[in-house]
Amino acid sequence: MKNRFLVFLSRMAVAFLLAAPLTSYAQNAQIEGFVTDENGKGIPLVSVGVVNLEKPIGTSTAENGFFSLSVPAGVELELLFSHTAYQAYKQKIKLQPNQKKKLQLSLQAATVQMEELAVQGERQRNNTYVHLSPIASQTIPGITGGVEGLVMSLPGVNNNNELSSQYSVRGGNFDENLVYVNGVEIYRPFLTRSGEQEGLSFVNPDLVQTLTFSGGGFDARYGDKMSSVLDIRYRQPQQFGGSVGLSFMGGHLHLEGTSKDKKFTFLTGLRQKNSQLVLKKLDKTGQYKPSFTDFQILLAYQADSKNKIELLGNIAHNRYKFTPKSQQTKFGTSGNAKSFWVDFNGFEIDRFTTYFGALAWTHQASANSRHSLTASFFNTVERENFDIEGFYRLSESMSDNNGHAVEGDVLGTGHYMDHARNYLNGIISSLDYQGRQQTSVAHVQWGFKYQYEDIIDHLDEWHMEDSAGYNLPQPPQSPPGIESPLVAPALQNVYKADHHTVSHRFNAFAQAKFDFNTQERYVLDAGIRFSYWTLNNEFTWSPRLNLNIKPDWKREVHFRLAVGHYAQPPFYKEMRDLYGHLNKKVKAQKSIHAVFASDLYFKIWDRPFKFTAEAYYKYLYDLNPYEIDNVRIRYMANNNGKGYAAGVDLRLDGEFVQGVNSWVSLSFMNTRENITYYDADGSKCQSGWVPRPTNQLFSLNLYVQDYLGKKKNFKLYLNAVYATGLPSGDSKRLEDPSLLKGRKTRLPDYKRVDVGLSVLLKGQDRKLSPKNPLGYLKDIWLTLELFNMFQMRNTISYMWIPTVDGTSYAIPNTLTPLQVNLKLEITF
Repeated sequence: MKNRFLVFLSRMAVAFLLAAPLTSYAQNAQIEGFVTDENGKGIPLVSVGVVNLEKPIGTSTAENGFFSLSVPAGVELELLFSHTAYQAYKQKIKLQPNQKKKLQLSLQAATVQMEELAVQGERQRNNTYVHLSPIASQTIPGITGGVEGLVMSLPGVNNNNELSSQYSVRGGNFDENLVYVNGVEIYRPFLTRSGEQEGLSFVNPDLVQTLTFSGGGFDARYGDKMSSVLDIRYRQPQQFGGSVGLSFMGGHLHLEGTSKDKKFTFLTGLRQKNSQLVLKKLDKTGQYKPSFTDFQILLAYQADSKNKIELLGNIAHNRYKFTPKSQQTKFGTSGNAKSFWVDFNGFEIDRFTTYFGALAWTHQASANSRHSLTASFFNTVERENFDIEGFYRLSESMSDNNGHAVEGDVLGTGHYMDHARNYLNGIISSLDYQGRQQTSVAHVQWGFKYQYEDIIDHLDEWHMEDSAGYNLPQPPQSPPGIESPLVAPALQNVYKADHHTVSHRFNAFAQAKFDFNTQERYVLDAGIRFSYWTLNNEFTWSPRLNLNIKPDWKREVHFRLAVGHYAQPPFYKEMRDLYGHLNKKVKAQKSIHAVFASDLYFKIWDRPFKFTAEAYYKYLYDLNPYEIDNVRIRYMANNNGKGYAAGVDLRLDGEFVQGVNSWVSLSFMNTRENITYYDADGSKCQSGWVPRPTNQLFSLNLYVQDYLGKKKNFKLYLNAVYATGLPSGDSKRLEDPSLLKGRKTRLPDYKRVDVGLSVLLKGQDRKLSPKNPLGYLKDIWLTLELFNMFQMRNTISYMWIPTVDGTSYAIPNTLTPLQVNLKLEITF
């Protein structure tokens, strides 16, 4: 019934489009052609516009660089071709009525320099994607920063943990987001349970050329996830260059260049991160030794005008060693303050090593036809080992006569121990073919993909907690004169399992884009996606439709409607339940998206602004319920839930300060689920509509860029976020489904302000003596960053401590306090 309803909506949209009156311009002419880079490869998403008319008109290039634009005849037109990664190009032209002019032009790559304050968040005007600036990803302040930090500033994207680069989109979790680099899907380690372990994300901001993001309603060409897609293309160098950066938290180096004949190019990046400076200020003190290293390389060879070969490789080694010493956490209100004291024994050593490689061949059969074949390999080797014992006391917190905090009455004492010996080795290899064809009526794309998966998983962990005998099992009564036998304390959260799975996935898609020769006033994207997985023997299909309308109004306004069916077949982690058991019968989680959006372009103070509003509703079924603890997600491994996510995203961006873009984003969202379970008597029960773990009701993001001084040598960056707290409570609520109805506790609201202040020490306009070694450098920037400027301690989760009187106290696990970072950035 749901699929029939979706097909009905699709047919109605097509009927409306075909029935709509299409205006004919007798005195118009037609311009069409291709925009390519210096190697002859088509450039997608290039803005093509006529800028000297009273009412500007424009379009953007397709994936192969093709564009078509209806323009007035008999007048001189000024065409502007622009793209954030290339130098803009202008051309004047005058056409006769009904004349059809073909153009073929090449754009040169833009030099990425920090002095350019990037225009960020520009949505392509004929689709649902936001095109982000790679320059902004290098300047946005934050402990994570980078590309993910930029994405988190968009409406509907949430992250309540500054130590992690993971984000949730419109009620989904981290596992529901797609990330592509040069057309290859990227995976992250499986066993990571905290932001402290996470290290570097795959995406290297120094190498990025284009960033495209969609938070819902994306095309069928993208894979089988339910929430979002982030599509990244690495740069194609045009000359030798590079950059180097050093800070209190690590460093990075990147080099790029090309051969004399421009046929061979290389792009490399090396990053090293050490978050010890940040971690040592957490409540839990000790010896932190994190070390995260990442090396990437992209080699490209243009064999001839039609054939190109690319090799993308990555090695990442993340090592996290921690020897805890003590912890002091104060919580509660001023009139009811508590203190939690812990002394530790033991240590934790985690290693996450990943290897990635992709070899791609692209064949440009003609100006209208392109084919590509990509083979990729991903291997992750993960080890998680810890034995940590804590002896704690929970007490009242009081103040002495001098106002100093002192320990009051003791509420409870005890100790706990955490043990883990977890190991995972995963291999994912794939072969992916994609083709595209530009016809007279549509731009058509199709693809087929085969994927092999081999996962070896060893799980051995437990937790023991005792509050002064509260959790000790009682020994059996012995006869008089005979000593009772000793009984070991009971273990909780015991998870033991060994699994080895080998499986095969098959995917296919087809989609077409139509503009019906309407000067892109009406654009229709229609597609369908299929998948099959041998492990659960499930076949899924997902039709998707996007309709974009640009009314012929005096003020430029765009409307978009997207409907689609999204199926997310389980990956290995979704099949492993709360206790480590594997359920191979878990099916795909599914959702039906409906998104209605509009963009309004206008001017204030004679500066450009844009207001975007999106309303969405997602019906979710065959859900696999889960719980989130820090960044660790544990699934019930059962399709026993249904739910919904509904909300509104608002965004205003423009030149609040002349010459630079800033923006503010607002999001309102509610997502709930109803879970079916069986009680102890075997009776079927319903949880009722309870909040999902990612139910963030409201969030506000503000990003400000500004120049200080007339010479613009000083720059200010401010990144602020306020978000309501996420649902929280006993992490074992899914192990005892009767507790689901009690999911009413929420974490405190998340509040944070990060600030960066940059000063230009040397710019390209400053000429130095040829003997001066600094003369070979383009830019030298020194940046002071203040993380969590107003010292707002946020909570990521709770640790629940029971006492002998039956009371349980929620001990907050807090995030980072105020932190200062200094970094030096040099480009050459």
